Amino acid sequence: MAYATTNPPACITQRVGAAGGAIWMYNSTDAATVVRVAGYITNADDLGVAVGDIVFHTDTAGGTVGHIYLVNSVTAGGACDLTDGTAITATDTD
Repeated sequence: MAYATTNPPACITQRVGAAGGAIWMYNSTDAATVVRVAGYITNADDLGVAVGDIVFHTDTAGGTVGHIYLVNSVTAGGACDLTDGTAITATDTD
């Protein structure tokens, strides 16, 4: 599935000062291998996404896997590139 501007990441914490990064939450049925591709979030600049921001992503198709990404770059008027990310698995052994 492709990114839809009708389902953008939501800013859950704004930047604090010049050095602070914002935190974003993004839920989609797309896997991490799709989301982390450069240019996936096509309207990042319009949303206010900046280099150094953190993006939490939940793959809602599986519901048990999430990822944390750092924003690597944002093009003027356009998309962003996310790092490969760190997987978060929801293991519940009880």
